[in-house]
Amino acid sequence: MAGKAKKLSHLDEEIYKKIGINNLILLAMFSASGSNKKCSFEDLVKQCFSLFPKVFAFSQNSQWPDSRKLDRPLRTLRKRKLIIGNPKTSFSLTKSGQKKAQELIGLFYQKKLI
Repeated sequence: MAGKAKKLSHLDEEIYKKIGINNLILLAMFSASGSNKKCSFEDLVKQCFSLFPKVFAFSQNSQWPDSRKLDRPLRTLRKRKLIIGNPKTSFSLTKSGQKKAQELIGLFYQKKLI
């Protein structure tokens, strides 16, 4: 990835619940992949749940991630050419996906996503 990835941590629930699941997945993928450009589906589920537990948890059991919540958004992100890959192999951000994720991180830390 171009430049150093800014690691996400201690994210404000009130902000992240408002920015849309597609954007949250991009942020999680960017954070999970670090210097390695590929992100397995399992790592992505883990990262999404770790960063954004209120969005990616089962509605009846908030202690567990619900991987089904990633299915349709991942297809949408692929269609928009922000990511490539599939759950059986791995995912990675395209250049435009990396750019979008970096913009979101900047806005997130400036608290302009509200």
